[in-house]
Amino acid sequence: MKYNMLGKSGLQVSEIALGTMTFGEQNTQAQASEQLDYAFAQGVNFIDAAEMYPVPGKAETQGRTEEYIGHWLKTQARDKVVIATKVAGPARGFGWIRGGPTALDRDNMVAALDASLKRLNTDYIDLYQLHWPDRNVPMFGKIDYEPSLEKLTVSIEEQLTVLGEFVRAGKIRHIGVSNETPWGVAEFIKVAERLNLQRIVSIQNAYNLMSRTFEIGLHEMCHREQVSLLAYSPLAFGLLSGKYVNDSQAGGRMTLYPAFGQRYQKPNVLAAVAEYARLAQAYGMSPAALALAFVRSRSFVCSTIIGATSMVQLEENLRAVELSAEIFVEIEAIHMRYFNPAP
Repeated sequence: MKYNMLGKSGLQVSEIALGTMTFGEQNTQAQASEQLDYAFAQGVNFIDAAEMYPVPGKAETQGRTEEYIGHWLKTQARDKVVIATKVAGPARGFGWIRGGPTALDRDNMVAALDASLKRLNTDYIDLYQLHWPDRNVPMFGKIDYEPSLEKLTVSIEEQLTVLGEFVRAGKIRHIGVSNETPWGVAEFIKVAERLNLQRIVSIQNAYNLMSRTFEIGLHEMCHREQVSLLAYSPLAFGLLSGKYVNDSQAGGRMTLYPAFGQRYQKPNVLAAVAEYARLAQAYGMSPAALALAFVRSRSFVCSTIIGATSMVQLEENLRAVELSAEIFVEIEAIHMRYFNPAP
């Protein structure tokens, strides 16, 4: 396993992180612990969660993912595991989280952090992330910024001030953002430097063969400012595994929870998936192996967040595959034909 520096944090994290949003919904406590044990044994030291998990979010399961991790964490040497979790941003219909989080303000963040610490059975969180921005931004598959949707928002200064207090209290070590834009990253850095507040070390955004918008704007920003990309959805909600190419009703998250896969229900998505699947087969590998190897190969990806509902999937996703220069040429040709069909 290769390890990379997480921004300017000093933390070395495995190039693969174990995503856990299936824990508590598609995976039981026993299955979650089995996955965690196996991944840890393979060198994965980075675990990613969120207070709203599992997905899809429901009142009766919210927080169960962190509880499952906390149960496992009791048996581990805490300093050997890098735990990341996220505070839910405002709105989006999750009325069961703190009565419906209306903002990333002090009261909401304090309540969220204390609850996550308790569920995770730990005194501190290594990386605490803002799950999505407090302000109006296009995200989760939307691409157009709509000024008409502007609203009152918690300032980035206030958010950083509260996060800095968490760091000084020893409750978190480092902070990051998620589902952010180039403007957002720039503003978080500018405000932190101007007011000597906590600096973000990472951004967690979708990145895969069909969603490469990070390369436009965010790549340069994050490279120059040493903000690490944690790439989520490397298999595009399972589409890039290729299992839906010949069976649109194959078992998986797209058929179980179609509302959460709206980013991938767009023109050219299925055509692009079929092309990448054919390319993988031509080179004697599975479509999933091609998709994961591509993301892991990118110099700007600090860690690729994988998820699995079975040990077979997890074992395959953890296998290292090297891509040849010829494959990259063909990937780029497909990318030009089907340019970011699922941004």
